[in-house]
Amino acid sequence: MSQTTPQADLTLPSEAQSSTGKWARVFFLLSRLFLGGILVYASYDKILHPVPFAEIVFNYQILPDLLVNLVSLFLPWIELLVGLSLILGIWSPGSVLICTFLLVVFFSALVFNMAKGLDIDCGCFTTSIGPSSGGHMLWYLVRDGFFLFVALFLFFYTFFMKVQRGSR
Repeated sequence: MSQTTPQADLTLPSEAQSSTGKWARVFFLLSRLFLGGILVYASYDKILHPVPFAEIVFNYQILPDLLVNLVSLFLPWIELLVGLSLILGIWSPGSVLICTFLLVVFFSALVFNMAKGLDIDCGCFTTSIGPSSGGHMLWYLVRDGFFLFVALFLFFYTFFMKVQRGSR
């Protein structure tokens, strides 16, 4: 009577691997569409109203005065192009990289202003300037943190996890 000890199978069955890969691709697509829609929506009011957006950029007190108008004119168009690129799935590595960079900058600007004790309107989705409270700044931080988390997933999926087409 020979006893065999059970061996642990450390590899996923091919069905589980393909299922995991399928769910990762679905989540990647949904994340791409979500952030693309967010960026397109965020750019709309800023493109239509560049002067109030310039005031919001100025209120962050991060950029030199010389760059405030330049940033307020070009940033919404960059958001629009990156958002459309994410939605349409064109130039994906570049759009994911730029999106992640933008969200790191936005999140950092919010953290910087909270640390300085400034209570400003973020100007993320509207250029209307209204009073803000510390609760709003905290909400902006949580919301933008979630957007950054999704962008980091897209970044790592695009540059580190995605299986190359030729290696299947």
